[in-house]
Amino acid sequence: MSVLQPIRKAAIIGAGQMGLGIAYVSAVHAKIPITIHDPSSSVLSSALDKYKSLISRDVSKSRLTQEQADEALGKFSIVQGDGSGEGIGEPLKDDVDLVIEAIPEIPELKLGLFKRLGRILPSTTILGSNTSSISITKLSASAGSNLSGDEDRKKSSERVIGIHYFNPVPQMKLVEIIPALQTSQNTIDRSKAFGKACKKEVTTSSDSPGFIANAILMPMINEAIIVLEKGIATPEDIDTTFRLGMGHPMGPLTLADLIGLDTCLNIQKVLHNEFGDSKYRPSNLLIKMVDAGWIGKKIRKGFYEYDENGNKILN
Repeated sequence: MSVLQPIRKAAIIGAGQMGLGIAYVSAVHAKIPITIHDPSSSVLSSALDKYKSLISRDVSKSRLTQEQADEALGKFSIVQGDGSGEGIGEPLKDDVDLVIEAIPEIPELKLGLFKRLGRILPSTTILGSNTSSISITKLSASAGSNLSGDEDRKKSSERVIGIHYFNPVPQMKLVEIIPALQTSQNTIDRSKAFGKACKKEVTTSSDSPGFIANAILMPMINEAIIVLEKGIATPEDIDTTFRLGMGHPMGPLTLADLIGLDTCLNIQKVLHNEFGDSKYRPSNLLIKMVDAGWIGKKIRKGFYEYDENGNKILN
């Protein structure tokens, strides 16, 4: 049996909440150097500040020693650009063993990024996607589409895999692994090992829209929004019913605010388009709230309003 090559260095593309969380568990738990790439200098600056804040909090709560904190701080760096070298910023280095994209849940953006990464990175570099719903098989095909030889296209496609973390990444204990039809067993095994190195439990899903979690979760959230839209109950009563009646740690509308209503809408659109079933059609209220810019906790207004510390403002 061949020895599995560990992930020794990784990069994250997208410095938002998910990208930052993935970078955090990679540096703190997997203990590897991590670069985080984003086209926005302000988003990168914010990510660096939040990373330092997370480390300081863990020291104050005795989750990390100061020595461990200093080590984690030394493993984290930021780079302006999307990692492909197009536009602002430097391209990813050849010695990166794993790249995980955590960019917005828009198929065209992800497909375009994988096409560029497939061209610039060697076939030994795993290309992971933190997508919540988009076809990994399509992303895999895109990674090989910009190459000329059949063997090169095959090798590039074989290293693509879904590595789906959950929000907030430092606290949530699960990662979903989603192989494409083309994904090699070596890519699957190394990705699972990396998830475990990040101190996560690992589940595996076939490449079906929404995978395990969001194929169930997003229709539930959408139905909760429809109940609100029909005037059947208030947001508070809907969420309280789920918390106290079903044992959920938070209600579906609070969870939607945390995920981001824009992300929820994008995932629901993918489910609707891929399955072609009207039961996945996004609710009108969800569409209107995204149109209004009321996308949840990250802008302090969604189904609830939030103060500057992220706490709900209760009426």
